[in-house]
Amino acid sequence: MPQLKITYFDVHGGRAEPARLALAIGGVSFEDHRFTFPEFAEVRKTTPFGQVPTLTVDDVQVTQCDAIIRYAGKLAGLYPTDAYQALLCDEVMFVVEEASMRMGPTYRMTGEEQKEARLALVNGSIPVYLRWLEQQLRAHGGEYFADGRLTVADLKVFIDIRTLNSGRLDHVPTDLVEQVAPALNAHMKRVAEHPAVVAYYAKFAA
Repeated sequence: MPQLKITYFDVHGGRAEPARLALAIGGVSFEDHRFTFPEFAEVRKTTPFGQVPTLTVDDVQVTQCDAIIRYAGKLAGLYPTDAYQALLCDEVMFVVEEASMRMGPTYRMTGEEQKEARLALVNGSIPVYLRWLEQQLRAHGGEYFADGRLTVADLKVFIDIRTLNSGRLDHVPTDLVEQVAPALNAHMKRVAEHPAVVAYYAKFAA
C-alpha cells in the first residue's frame, strides 16, 4: 500500500472530506495534513494550480478532487467495479461538483453582492440539482446512489447536503433541502449513522 497524504483546509467539509471519509471507512491509512485559512497562501505555492485538495501518493502529488475521491474509493472498496454502476457513481459526483463550482465564487463575495449571488442560486440552479439528485436516489432503490450500497457518490452528496443545511452559508435557507428534496436529508442521516462515519467524527469530538 502506498503512503498517502491528503492536504486540505482544517474543516469537516469541502472537497477533501469525501476522500478522507472513504479512506477512514475503508481502514486505509493516510496522513491527514490540515492547515488554517491564513496558511493557505503558503500552501498554494506548493500545489500544481494553486488549489487544494491534493493527494500525495508516495512522492507524487495529484490534484483534482473527484480523481482523488475515486482513487480513495477504489482503495477503500467504495467505488463500483461494474462499469455501469461506476458511471452512475461518477454522474452524481460530477453534478455535485458542478454545483460546488457555481457556489465557489460567492465565498469571495461580501455584503449585497454575495446576497444577490446566493439568492440567485437558491432560486435557480440549486433546486434543479437537488431535485435531480432525489430522482436519482429514488430511481436506484432510495437508499444509495449506485451499486446498491454505500459508495463515494453517497459521501460526496452527504457532505454537500450537510453544508447546505448547516447555516454556515449566509442567504441559503437551512430548510432548503427539506423543502425541495427531503429524501436527500434522509440519505444524509443514513450516511451519518454509518458506524465508520460515526467513529471518524468521534475522533475529532474527543
